Amino acid sequence: MKVLLAKIGLDGHDRGVKVIRDALTNEGIEVIYTGLHKTPEEIVNTAINEKVDVIGISSMTGAHNLIFQRVFELLNERGKNIPVFAGGIIPDGDIPKLKEMGIKEVFLPGTELKGIVEFIRGLS
Repeated sequence: MKVLLAKIGLDGHDRGVKVIRDALTNEGIEVIYTGLHKTPEEIVNTAINEKVDVIGISSMTGAHNLIFQRVFELLNERGKNIPVFAGGIIPDGDIPKLKEMGIKEVFLPGTELKGIVEFIRGLS
């Protein structure tokens, strides 16, 4: 299994995504971390070029609704059906809308790493 983890937009807080990267790697899951300040286009292009099985995007800027919508538009334009999960500071009220959009799961601060690993393994 290969997972792409990305920080999107102007969000410069990457400690959480690095903790998730390390937890997945320790469990034998291959992880590609794109680093900070990626656009939806960069994330989708990297996911396709690297042939990942899952995309995880962390957002803490409050622009998650628009950003995730754009990610799904790009995936659809490219004919790709790659599962996407989200993490970061996302208000509880936005989670149902994100799931309707196609986000498979939203992981907020404090989520146990074991649960994230199990979720990702369950996607295969």
